[in-house]
This record gives sequence, structure tokens and C-alpha cells, in this order.
Amino acid sequence: MIVYHGSNTVVTHPDIIHCRTGGDLGQGFYTTPYYNQAKQWCQRFKHENQEAYISSYLLDETSLDTLKTLRFDTYNQQWLDFTVSCRSMQDKTSYDIVISGVANDKIFNTLELYFNQLIDKKEAVQCLQYINPDIHICLRTQYAIDTFLTFKGSEKL
Repeated sequence: MIVYHGSNTVVTHPDIIHCRTGGDLGQGFYTTPYYNQAKQWCQRFKHENQEAYISSYLLDETSLDTLKTLRFDTYNQQWLDFTVSCRSMQDKTSYDIVISGVANDKIFNTLELYFNQLIDKKEAVQCLQYINPDIHICLRTQYAIDTFLTFKGSEKL
């Protein structure tokens, strides 16, 4: 599968050391199978008058079952608990890869209400359950990156 990464630089050799912490799925290299989603991620760089690039990679799906993988196909209570744990940098899990819906504009308000304790978990899950997730894939170990991800090219926006 082809996956994309939006950044202010071309990332030919992703590494865990340079990945940001506190993301939805924990520290790792974030990709998406959707080109337009990566393009949206680049908008923050363009708004800050930085250069923006979309790098593309081949993700070898055939061997992913050898990795410790967590997958969320919907926004549910387990997704919410995991995302809260990751965003607060309390995640202690050891997944190689996490595949999940993005905490994008469609659901950000609900998450903020929940984080600020203005709604409870049950209300948050009820709000989120009908939203069709935009998928992102987080490679959380260097092994997963080095073994299953191959740089294909990049495009300057």
C-alpha cells in the first residue's frame, strides 16, 4: 500500500528519535493512505510560511501480521482511552504499529469537551460513534519503519 507523510521537509529515512511525542497514537512516524489528508497536514507549515512536502512510501502490508499491531476501525471507548493516554504521554503499551482514525476537525471539539471534563466518556463515545474515520498509520518502532516502509519519493507543495 502507498502511504503519505506531510512535513516541512523531505523525510527519506524516518526515525523514531525525531518523531514528536504526545500524538493521538503515541510517539511514532505518522502516515496515511490518503494523499489529500497528507496535503491537509501540510497546511500548518504553509500557514507558518514554511516549505511543505508530501513524501510517499510503500508500506509492506503482507508482513504486518508479524508486528504487534493495534487497530481501531471505529471511534469507540477503547479508541478514546488509548488516544487520551497517548496525548497525555501516559501510554505504556509496546505496539509496533497503530492504525486508527484521525482526531481531526470532525472530532476535535468532542475530544476537547471530554479532555476539559465538560462531557463524560459515554457522551463523547456517543458523539464519535457515527463519524467515519480518516485513517492514519503510526509506525512506533524503528524496526517497523526499517523493515516495512520504503521511501518512494516526495513532492513540494
